[in-house]
Amino acid sequence: MIKMSVYYPADGGSKFDHDYYRTRHMPLLQDKLGDACLRYEIEKGIEGREPGSGPQFVAACHVYSQTLETFLEALNSHSAEIRADVANYTDIAPIVQFSEIVEA
Repeated sequence: MIKMSVYYPADGGSKFDHDYYRTRHMPLLQDKLGDACLRYEIEKGIEGREPGSGPQFVAACHVYSQTLETFLEALNSHSAEIRADVANYTDIAPIVQFSEIVEA
């Protein structure tokens, strides 16, 4: 199993609409990916390492799929529509990482 993680740095831009991300963008992603999206999780940053400090990331999501190939095939088929929606919730350039789940 693989996981795509998308992190939105707190110092990376000026806006992030958490409500839109949760109610519109991620459901759009799940709909377009179909069975290639087993599930997803959304995180909202609330605090950094030091008490009272700001979070490193304003948001993150984690999308799970059986294989990287399956995921990328589904994503590439709809990448233009998914990317076009990003401007509706943020101007932050995300950090993306693919990981293999080795133990759950």
